[in-house]
Amino acid sequence: MWLWRPAPCCCMASAEGTGRCSAARVAAARPRSPRARPGRPFCGGAARRAPLPPSPRPRPGPAPTAPRGHRRPGRAAALPPAGGGAASLRAGAAMSGQALEELSALAAIYCEPDACEVLAVSETHGITFRIQINVKELLDTDILLKLLFHLPVNYPSTLPEISVNSDQLTRAQCTDVKDKLLEQAKKHLSEPMVHELVLWIQENLKYVIKQPATVCNEKTTLSKAESTEDAIWMLLLHLDHMRAKAKYVKTVEKWASDLRLTGRLMFMGKIILILLQGDRSNIKEYLILQKTSKVDVDSSGKKCKEKMISVLCETKVQAQHKRFHMFEVKEYSTLNELQKEFEAAGLATLFSEFVPPLLK
Repeated sequence: MWLWRPAPCCCMASAEGTGRCSAARVAAARPRSPRARPGRPFCGGAARRAPLPPSPRPRPGPAPTAPRGHRRPGRAAALPPAGGGAASLRAGAAMSGQALEELSALAAIYCEPDACEVLAVSETHGITFRIQINVKELLDTDILLKLLFHLPVNYPSTLPEISVNSDQLTRAQCTDVKDKLLEQAKKHLSEPMVHELVLWIQENLKYVIKQPATVCNEKTTLSKAESTEDAIWMLLLHLDHMRAKAKYVKTVEKWASDLRLTGRLMFMGKIILILLQGDRSNIKEYLILQKTSKVDVDSSGKKCKEKMISVLCETKVQAQHKRFHMFEVKEYSTLNELQKEFEAAGLATLFSEFVPPLLK
């Protein structure tokens, strides 16, 4: 029977226990591997190196975001809500970028409540908004001036449409202010001009109006309007349908109140009529709002503009016509009831000419 014995190593201690080979001394001088056991010398070959730990893989984190308040290049700044804040506004490809940037700047400048209100944004009709400012006049009294601007799609190459209203100014004074603003707008053609026009009227209103403004309340305004019947106009509209009736009615009432228009919103079966009386410039503003605002919903429930509206009549209020003192919503069960409403207002001829054909 053979017994196997390992060959003696040169590093084994001598009888006196003082001998140590060169390989053992070298191994002791080297730093120990994490796997080496303490107190056990290594001999008989090169030392093994402990495997390096794997490098941690970067975990996918959220995409870097721009700091708050920073505007990314190529995107238009946020616009104020339209029509009292129903939804955010989006500009189409056909919309003028200069007009959108100017509107964003105006919203930042006139940031007080109701100071800047976007009324409508359309890819085909442009932007309509109102700016309200307090202006000093001859007697250093504050005048609340309401400026309505309609910027066409090709603005500023085309002049904006402007309408001026104020409870403290006469209609003639409002017309003078409007004419002067349009004169100034021609000097700024092909460049953003709304802010310049607002600044100009703030500095020059006292020179534009011919006489000091008089502060008047609603009753004096109404009595003055009644004494100038030739300045009051009447508008009769026909709507094909209303899908979101409650919201639609509320919007029409708000527009009539804001523009100081009186009249009726009348329902009779499938017939829907809007009869308005008031200043002609206010009636024009109403038509702009009616045609450019998303006031109803389509068959899929998406907001849409009123495309099925027709103007039946637009004329001056005559002496035989009754003036409405408020705007009311009324429903009629029969055509006879609707006819009596027109006759009571002295509008029998208007009824017979335009309403019966709607039943055919």
